Amino acid sequence: MVTDIHTHGLEDVSTSQASSSAFRRLSILHKQNGTHRILPTLFPDDVTNMRHVMAAAAEAMDSPDEHGAEIVGLHLEGPFLNPDYAGALDRQHFISPTIDNLNRLLEDFEGLVKIITLAPELPGALDLISRCVELGIKVSMGHSGATYQESLEGKQAGATGITHIFNAMRGIHHREPGLAGFALTDPDVYIEVIADGYHISDWALELIFRLKPGDRIIPVSDSVALEDPISKGPARSAEGYLLGGATALSGCKKTLERIGVDNQHIISGLFTDNPNRYLGI
Repeated sequence: MVTDIHTHGLEDVSTSQASSSAFRRLSILHKQNGTHRILPTLFPDDVTNMRHVMAAAAEAMDSPDEHGAEIVGLHLEGPFLNPDYAGALDRQHFISPTIDNLNRLLEDFEGLVKIITLAPELPGALDLISRCVELGIKVSMGHSGATYQESLEGKQAGATGITHIFNAMRGIHHREPGLAGFALTDPDVYIEVIADGYHISDWALELIFRLKPGDRIIPVSDSVALEDPISKGPARSAEGYLLGGATALSGCKKTLERIGVDNQHIISGLFTDNPNRYLGI
């Protein structure tokens, strides 16, 4: 089953809407675009607001729409992120990676959350990674200025993924490969790839497929709600910064084909086997 592990919304629906009907509508839109399983992804927000959204998602999972994609859990993109690498996220809602903050965020929702993105270089992050692993939550490293060594320490603490490689992280330098260099060269960690033709150049995509084992690459939509759902291209801020993808996962297929990825491998491997293996489905 085609699975998208990173989606914030689609068309006029956003995961920021704290209503079960919004999550069911999101699942229907993804199913209409050929995605069978989704992990709705939450933006960093006030912890109370995030918990309201998680409650709405849980309600939608308890009473799913038969015409929608299966909601298998949530991906929290934050709030334990590096404000220097906020990207389009609101850094005012970033908080310290402490066990107390994690408990405050997840109380009663531990089984709902499947992935948390965090920055491993932050003080206390490694202990938080270990705690998430104990709770059965996958940790993905992202929105981060981590060095190669700090990335390795994140993996050693239990992190198994990298959130949207190259985006909102330290770039590769010949004397400091950083998180992106670690993501490309470590054979074990899974990497999210926004293969929409905008977030990553074709050249960088080709580099990923040359260096990374094919069973560790997970295309994601990183889709967001759009003010103009019929517009083409990714969502951008007034300043021109990328805010997220504009299409469901199916919108990445043409880009991957263009760089020479086999169609069968896209559907059965990249879109299906890899994310489901990562999630343990």
